[in-house]
Amino acid sequence: MNRTTAEFLEYLTHQRKFSPKTVQSYQLDVERFYEYLHSVSKRDDHVDLATIRDFLMSERQHGVGKRSLKRRLSGLRHYYEYLRDHGHVKSNPFKLISSPKAGSKLPQILFIEQIEWIIKACKERTDELALRDTALLELLYTSGLRVSEVVSLTLQDVDLRGRMMRVLGKGNKQRLVPLSHSAQASIGEYLLTLRPLLYERNAEKAKSTLFLSQIGTPLTTRGLQYILHSIEKKTHIYLNLHPHKLRHSFATHLLENGADLRTIQELLGHASIATTQVYTHVTSEAMQKAYQAAHPRASKNKK
Repeated sequence: MNRTTAEFLEYLTHQRKFSPKTVQSYQLDVERFYEYLHSVSKRDDHVDLATIRDFLMSERQHGVGKRSLKRRLSGLRHYYEYLRDHGHVKSNPFKLISSPKAGSKLPQILFIEQIEWIIKACKERTDELALRDTALLELLYTSGLRVSEVVSLTLQDVDLRGRMMRVLGKGNKQRLVPLSHSAQASIGEYLLTLRPLLYERNAEKAKSTLFLSQIGTPLTTRGLQYILHSIEKKTHIYLNLHPHKLRHSFATHLLENGADLRTIQELLGHASIATTQVYTHVTSEAMQKAYQAAHPRASKNKK
């Protein structure tokens, strides 16, 4: 990593307050671009539109999709803006390149019945980790938290009596999120019986982290995703579980039951309501399918 890249990452971390995951993504984008510049013997202050187009073509040939290219261009646009502001380059050529259009992809969701089905099956498990896994499922679906927000929860963040949580979201922004009665009960049971046992296995590392692994260490984002896969194996119910699928289901089901977009935006921690509006398309699609299936004159081919 060169000096300007390191300074840029420091700027994102300490001045822009970007999350570690976002900073890591920017680092990968910049380092990938420098690898390309090295391969064509080009300096970063000699980059022009032709260089960028050749870079994009090279990435496409290496199997990089349109969505990833769009994100990569965004990262490099920010990086060159930083270089220009600090006198390392005269202009930002990335501002003259439009991002490739990625096809809009609606978020995948689960039906309420599917979620209730797997939670019920998880509660019926008899293995040691059943209580923790049930609490995680209840929390993910009924609160819509991001995976990073779940694993960073501490005992102090959760007020079981008041049924509220203090959540640290993107950009280190805090928000309050209510706890459902079912999540309150599942987390309470986990705290009372299982967590003390897990804590004793690695008290030094566990500290006040709410959700612990089988060996008593704080859960990681990858660890939580693995737990969801293991839940499917242990219950024999395969729904392609993923934290984001549960988050999308949470938002869509709220909208279908009359919650307004502003409320859902606050609960999800979206900076812009435009991000939240994707769920209106999900419910519209579901409505069309129901209409096509049920209405006798919905399709002219239907007799």
